[in-house]
Amino acid sequence: MNYFDYKYSFPLEAGATLPGFRLAYTTFGTLNEERSNVIWICHALTGNADPTDWWNGMVGPGRYYDPAQWFVVCANILGSCYGSTGPLSINPETDEPFYHDFPAITIRDIVHALDLLRQELGIDRIHTCLGGSVGGQQAVEWGILKPGLIENLILIATNAVHSPWGIAFNESQRMAIEADPTWTERRPDAGAVGMKAARSIALLSYRNYDTYGFTQALDNNEQLDNYKAAGYQRYQGEKLVSRFNAFTYWTLSKVMDSHNVGRNRGSILKALEQIKARTLVVGIRSDVLFPPAEQQFLARHIPNAVYEEIDSLYGHDGFLIEFRPLTQIIRKWMGAEKVGEKVLTT
Repeated sequence: MNYFDYKYSFPLEAGATLPGFRLAYTTFGTLNEERSNVIWICHALTGNADPTDWWNGMVGPGRYYDPAQWFVVCANILGSCYGSTGPLSINPETDEPFYHDFPAITIRDIVHALDLLRQELGIDRIHTCLGGSVGGQQAVEWGILKPGLIENLILIATNAVHSPWGIAFNESQRMAIEADPTWTERRPDAGAVGMKAARSIALLSYRNYDTYGFTQALDNNEQLDNYKAAGYQRYQGEKLVSRFNAFTYWTLSKVMDSHNVGRNRGSILKALEQIKARTLVVGIRSDVLFPPAEQQFLARHIPNAVYEEIDSLYGHDGFLIEFRPLTQIIRKWMGAEKVGEKVLTT
């Protein structure tokens, strides 16, 4: 893990200012002499800076993004809790954690911070920038913010503006956190029980009716309790609490809500028209949180974009699970003859 410390005031889109920040990041592979082999991966809501941890089907030795061929960069986003500045970080102005006082940040703020890291690393062009879900929101915003920087843009299960449907899911999760009586307290584990319920709500949008029918089916027709589906929801809540905190979850759910590429750019269509990168947009047919219509919209309005679709049982989470069809789609789009690409047999 590496760290980038920005020691200057960082103005935020909503009007507040951070007194500097830290980004945790990882790199894999070696930057070539031409500095032309950079792959920048943007992570989703609860991801971290190590894509081999949560996307090991795509990144690593023998995978499509093999460090033997590529220089892979991934940074933990501003507001998160895996080494970057977030609500549990010390506010240098008070010498105490921010907690509830962490300022509102947006996708655009996150991308501005990523771009400062990019400059610190001396990267003046990115061969491919890609991400799914909130990661895709970052990638499309970056493609607009710096239209000459990214050569290839891959947007997976994401959108140009976060929908009222998605905002409603996030607000329901925040209401669950608010219902936890500890949420008002200034301590690291405040709201933890509420976050378990919030994660349970989120899982319903990450998967779908058919997913649960297949993976959490009844044991038998006589069953009256101890259902797999109920246990699964509780398990997922416990799992998140062991690695996350409610302050960060709250902050990043608001970040997701903030996503609108058209803000202060005239319109969403005018914003998307500014993208110069060669663009691949991938939807997941069973996604109920970021339905394929949102990716089709991106593909229609980004100049010369290509749209592909994955048929997955796993809904929105398919972007983390269906690495084989995703690899096939990207390989086909890039072309096996591309310099630096290694044709895989896995």
